Amino acid sequence: MALFSAAPAFADSGDLTAYVRARAADAAGDSEQAAAGYSAALTASPGNPLVAARAYREAFSIGDLPLARRAAAVLKASGVAPGDIALLDFADAVRGKDKRTTQAAIDRIGDGPFDFLAPVLRAWVAYSNGDKEAATALGALTGNPLAIRYARENRALLLIAAGRIDEGLESIHILFGAGQGSLDLRVTAAELLYRHGKKLEAAGLLAGEDPAFVEMRAHPPKSGRTDAAFGASRLFTRLSADLASGEPNPLSLVLPRLAILLEPGNARAHLLLADVQIKQDETARALTTLAEIPADSPFAAAARVSRIGAFDGEGDDAAALAAAKLLATNGDRRDAERYADLLMKADRYGEAATVYAEAIARSGPDVSWSLYLQRGGALDRAGNWAEAEPLLVKAVALAPDQPVALNYLAYARVERGENLAEAQAMLEKAAKLSPGEPSIADSLAWAYFARGNLAKALPLLEGAAQKLPSNATINEHLGDTYWALGRRYEARYAWRAAAVFADETEGKRIATKLTDGPPPRVGGK
Repeated sequence: MALFSAAPAFADSGDLTAYVRARAADAAGDSEQAAAGYSAALTASPGNPLVAARAYREAFSIGDLPLARRAAAVLKASGVAPGDIALLDFADAVRGKDKRTTQAAIDRIGDGPFDFLAPVLRAWVAYSNGDKEAATALGALTGNPLAIRYARENRALLLIAAGRIDEGLESIHILFGAGQGSLDLRVTAAELLYRHGKKLEAAGLLAGEDPAFVEMRAHPPKSGRTDAAFGASRLFTRLSADLASGEPNPLSLVLPRLAILLEPGNARAHLLLADVQIKQDETARALTTLAEIPADSPFAAAARVSRIGAFDGEGDDAAALAAAKLLATNGDRRDAERYADLLMKADRYGEAATVYAEAIARSGPDVSWSLYLQRGGALDRAGNWAEAEPLLVKAVALAPDQPVALNYLAYARVERGENLAEAQAMLEKAAKLSPGEPSIADSLAWAYFARGNLAKALPLLEGAAQKLPSNATINEHLGDTYWALGRRYEARYAWRAAAVFADETEGKRIATKLTDGPPPRVGGK
């Protein structure tokens, strides 16, 4: 649209200064300052749609809904309102119990890009107005597959809300599937069942060890309002969850904020909002959002995990470790594994090995091969090969066709000059299972090198270096192979490439090779 690509017109230079400062803050990721700047610019140029468009988006970023409404009014008056403004109008109308405005907002939603939501919103409004047959229309919906999908889920919820428990449960079970969407549907349905006093039926939906189910069984929700605000809030949350796997976009903020506006206690919406804030490096804001999730919420455990992610993403290793340790103290296998992963990241390998052992103990008889691999790897990194090797062997025994397990054990043996023929065979198997994987190609090449087969090693290393040119280990191995073949210039070129990406220990070793060539190989490096 030419309107949005052209420079905005301002009354005077002071107005322009506010806008420029807002743009600078926007570019720097400072949402608070950007929103303040756009608000000032909008005050100075109240009819400017470009300023209003930017103010509208930043308002949702920081949760300033009054600013969002001001900006939305300008955009509507200018005829350039984005489709989600109708969602904001709907939420405000429902909260204000204005039936006429609510219906008008639904009509606008039905005429816009979110038309697939309109039938569900109409049904929840009808139910809220006393129509106990509101679910009927959703069952007859045809056409848009996306609309049908949300309609079927909400028909089941409306049936339970109306006390038609058996029909609702039958529909819920038909819709069961894998993934977060099914989990969210079950949690909402169970909440409605608890409100009807149907504890056994609710518990049946919450069978399993997902933390949300465990928490809800332990702390059944208290009674609450089942009305249009509730239904719309859960619908917006559901759509937000569907969008969560991709990169954040404007709707990633709009939908959970509107869900919270309609239902302030919607913990799942808080969690989704916090996850977007973490992705946008707004750690402080995310922590504030997560703090609003009650300790007895079904999503309290997920909120604690998100807190760890917030600290970790910000680079606050100490806070991330402290939060992970607290969660792992009384948590399950996943909590212990998460804490151990962070200990590995912090190079605290011995401690990580201990915590991985706890994760194995908590897993019971169905312990995964990956935990043995992780614990073995931690012990190996801690310098305890004698204890590490049996665990790595067990990982391979449990998962003989897992390339990552084969690769780790075999490469570790090659580095130590142990069982080279067996290690080579394992790596050849891993390469067949995962063809073209550069890390496995490097390991197999290194086994060939260790056994003197340079002709086989070289093409594998050259191919791996092309795929991962920034990998220090692959480039160092390539340099060693060139050197062994008498190609000294190419060897030093490869080592120099390795040195660019090497850590301190690798860097010292490579510097020696650049000066003196590699030392005689005995076992490992």
